[in-house]
Amino acid sequence: MTNEKITPLISEGSLSNKFLVSVPGMCGDCFQKTVVYVCSNSKKDGSLGLVINKKSSIRFDEVLSQLKIPSPQKDNRPVLWGGPVDPIRGFILHSDDFKGDDTTKLFQNVNLTVSVDVLQKIAENQGPTDALIFLGYSSWAAGQLELEIAGNSWLVMDADSDYLFRCPYENKWQRAFTMMGVNPAMFSSEQGSV
Repeated sequence: MTNEKITPLISEGSLSNKFLVSVPGMCGDCFQKTVVYVCSNSKKDGSLGLVINKKSSIRFDEVLSQLKIPSPQKDNRPVLWGGPVDPIRGFILHSDDFKGDDTTKLFQNVNLTVSVDVLQKIAENQGPTDALIFLGYSSWAAGQLELEIAGNSWLVMDADSDYLFRCPYENKWQRAFTMMGVNPAMFSSEQGSV
């Protein structure tokens, strides 16, 4: 996780603040059995999202140690793999009871912070009530994500902060199908067919 600041692309596209649920049969793809929270989507600039159900190989206390942030207690919560782009860049999706440097409100009770100050507050137990920490992100060129959806690679689900923060990451993919009333077994081996 780097200390440098970035400005996330936040725009009001039709897919902003939605969940993308990969369909069964997305074989050999890094997005197999993933759920992605779409932070931004625009016709001009494309889309930025965070995979919310895959653990990275690093724990939170390791991130704190690398950034030389003292922590009063060991915190081995998982750091999630946000996607294949820029795997050392950090993002924190969190509840709106915390506002720090570079915090952007995305949806109802969902904020995004890309600065290190929120990590310090989390380590001190003074941060947001709910927080997911990511390394890396997912992005699509303008129109690319829409083509993937039209090609039946993704199902689209409305954002829900309770599901985002309280459903365990390892259950999110299956739980998304349950919430949509879709049986993943109904999909054939042809990608996206039902």
